[in-house]
Amino acid sequence: MPNFVSLPPGNPQRVTIRSFTGYDHRLKGAEGSFFETENLSLERFPLLSVRKKRGVRKTLQAPGGLIAKDALCYVDGGTLYVNHLPTAVTGLEPGEKQLVSMGAYVLIFPDKVYYNTEDPADFGSMEADLAVTGEISYRLCDQDGQELGDPVLSASEPEDPANGALWLDSGAGTLLRYSQVQLTWVEIPAVYTKIVLPCQGRLPGLFSRYDGVTVSGTAREQLDGEKILYALGGGENEADWFVVVGLIQAGFAQTGTLRIRRSLPQMDFLCQAGNRLWGCRYGSDGRGTVNEIYGSALGDFRNFRQFLGLATDSWAGSVGSDGQWTGAADYLGRPCFFKEDRIHVLTIAADGAHRLSEIPCHGVQKGSHKSLQVVGETLYYKAPGQVCAWQGGFPRSVSQALGETAWDSAAAGSLDGRYYLSMRSEEGWSLFCYDTRLDLWVREDGLHALGFAGTGQELWAIDADSGRLLALRGSEGEPEPDFDWMAETGPLRYETTDRKYLSRFDLSLSLDPGASLEVCLRYDSQGDWVSGGRLTAPERGTLVFPIRPRRCDHVQLRLSGRGGVTIFALSHILETGSDM
Repeated sequence: MPNFVSLPPGNPQRVTIRSFTGYDHRLKGAEGSFFETENLSLERFPLLSVRKKRGVRKTLQAPGGLIAKDALCYVDGGTLYVNHLPTAVTGLEPGEKQLVSMGAYVLIFPDKVYYNTEDPADFGSMEADLAVTGEISYRLCDQDGQELGDPVLSASEPEDPANGALWLDSGAGTLLRYSQVQLTWVEIPAVYTKIVLPCQGRLPGLFSRYDGVTVSGTAREQLDGEKILYALGGGENEADWFVVVGLIQAGFAQTGTLRIRRSLPQMDFLCQAGNRLWGCRYGSDGRGTVNEIYGSALGDFRNFRQFLGLATDSWAGSVGSDGQWTGAADYLGRPCFFKEDRIHVLTIAADGAHRLSEIPCHGVQKGSHKSLQVVGETLYYKAPGQVCAWQGGFPRSVSQALGETAWDSAAAGSLDGRYYLSMRSEEGWSLFCYDTRLDLWVREDGLHALGFAGTGQELWAIDADSGRLLALRGSEGEPEPDFDWMAETGPLRYETTDRKYLSRFDLSLSLDPGASLEVCLRYDSQGDWVSGGRLTAPERGTLVFPIRPRRCDHVQLRLSGRGGVTIFALSHILETGSDM
């Protein structure tokens, strides 16, 4: 008779995971995390659930970008749309746009076009260019355009001058006015010239008082160049005119072509801060090579060359750090400009003495300028090799859970404390959601987002591949059909030195009516996935799904299905084995 050995019972032990911590692509992730996820959400944390169905509002033919104001604004096919309705802004150049919000205005770059969302009749180019040919007259005047008449030109004081008489000292090159009260000649510190043009109403239709402009083609060299329009006028029934600083000996007229231009500098990236438009440029600007930051005049996005000696003036500054600019953003009222290895922060001063500081640190990755997004009080962005959170000091990484995968070309949006990030790896595009309050990630799907914009309780995105305008929370548009979802664990090891092994998983979940679930297992990180069971819910209810793996060194689980699901807990049943 053979001898039999009697073994004691297995003494089962249950370990239950009740908090699911989303996506963790590291070799050994946090407890309750998944190595891969698809179409899942952490909105019901600590439970794991399927994301909300998105709404498809419309399909754009040639999307260029979007921005949120009181209503959603986006560019499609060269036309600006506001609240899904076309505006009079048409003929925009093809390609991606940078849309900047400034007050009621939407500013569109690189086209340099503005649109007032409160007054649809107020739109046009930020730049202006007027060339006039014909007889152009030049007259001495005061700052408001009041003509002064011709002065006496001499090297010595005129005799017996009347009160208010003008004398142009040919030796010193100064203009003086005689004061009967002081009985002396008083120098006029600023001398102005009024230039009258052979056109009626065109000039005031394009330019405004105190515009910083470039004038060329005048009859005197001192009247050409960078100028301020101290006054201007004209209309349908009168000739146009403008006033600039400059001294002429006497009034005269000459036939020719005069050109006056108001232009914006070339800028790589832009933002609005402190009621000014700010931008940066690295490389050629048409006049030479620059590495500069620019600021418009206070409240005036059209003027970047308005220098009146006031705190409201335009601003420009050169930067010594090397490398291309990679992004710009307004953070806590300060315009911030990024390179891959540093951040330049401009502190705006009320007296106009703005101060530029530099922080050597992880900056914005090239091509990921659309990842800059303020969530709460923190600025998030895609840096080389990581996603960073910045609060004004040195940035910190928040992307450890993304593992070692290299990502680029990121664009981001935010809603309700969540940072949505669409970016590309060698395997394709992915849309991640980072819950900044929980410090947890989840991968939603492979959405390649051209950009994001939030209005109220909705986050909008443009699908760059299909042109669909998506409401990510499904508040508008045609709801998408049921979709597949998936959650895949990393290797689970439970073979221990005290001979415990995994005998069973118990998955506690609920399925919407008609939704389905399949559980697959893969052993020892090799071979095919093996089905561990399937089910379809006839009606809503809580289920416990048992999964029995075979003995192995480690096992991976892949949960997948279609329709609504909520996962409550995953229990591991451990039993004690023998040495035999």
